[in-house]
Amino acid sequence: METSAGSPPGITATRWFRTAAAIFFVALWGSAFVPSKIGVLASSPLWFLVVRFFVSGIVALGIALALGAKWPRGRRAWILIVALGVLANAMYLGFTYEALRHLAAGVGSVVTSSNPLLLAIVAPAFLGERLTPWKLLGLLLGFAGVVAIMIGRSGTGTAEPRDVLLCLIAVIGSVASTVVFKKFLVQIDVRMTTALQLFAASFALLPFAIMLEGAPHATWGVPIVAAFVYLVVVMSVGGSLLWFWLLEQGEASRVTAYYFLSPVFGLLIASFFGEALSIHDLGGLVAIAVGIAIVQRS
Repeated sequence: METSAGSPPGITATRWFRTAAAIFFVALWGSAFVPSKIGVLASSPLWFLVVRFFVSGIVALGIALALGAKWPRGRRAWILIVALGVLANAMYLGFTYEALRHLAAGVGSVVTSSNPLLLAIVAPAFLGERLTPWKLLGLLLGFAGVVAIMIGRSGTGTAEPRDVLLCLIAVIGSVASTVVFKKFLVQIDVRMTTALQLFAASFALLPFAIMLEGAPHATWGVPIVAAFVYLVVVMSVGGSLLWFWLLEQGEASRVTAYYFLSPVFGLLIASFFGEALSIHDLGGLVAIAVGIAIVQRS
């Protein structure tokens, strides 16, 4: 992110605020893998998502209406919001939750950090964002850090190819949702967009939950209740609002570069639950940090 001594103080402050907000968002995103795994293991994963998105939609819609948000106008806007919900939540988290049945929470956070590189590949064509040599170098360095972590964890039984593939498909859905929002939906009230796309995700996953999992079940207790509340309030409502706001503020390829930090928070949090960190993890995280710095200054 460029700043200079000649920049007006207000602009510099805003850029620093956006940077802090982006890092905070990724910290939240990385923290979601542990409660998500709790939900996967203690309930029917797809049903867990259906209920999570529906409850989150109610909460977000209540907030949007209370703050005076306007309903979208026109069939095209509604179709795009539905597409956003399907891609950003139903597809992304649906495949991720399926992968998390066996994939270690820390590894899941690492795979999702491939998001910035994939987005950078399509951003010039779909969003008109330039892929400069320095930006490409930073993205490749960040991705190399991710690969280093994955290599360090290969053969541990925590990153089976099938589960990693599911996570990568989920990332493709997330990248597509970023393009849809940035290209078509930035002019619509982000508060209403957040709420409606959550409902769309819930309804999109409902038939798959019925077909693949039958009647819902859950092992009730403090862990799953706490995980559900955290994922609804902090991630689906708060996290979505913050993410869409960040996309409104700057280039998608720059904002999503912070996804490379997801392993930093995901692995650190997962380490408290018995997933040990290795020297490969630490080396990869250094490469990721340097890569992000290059991208923001390119």
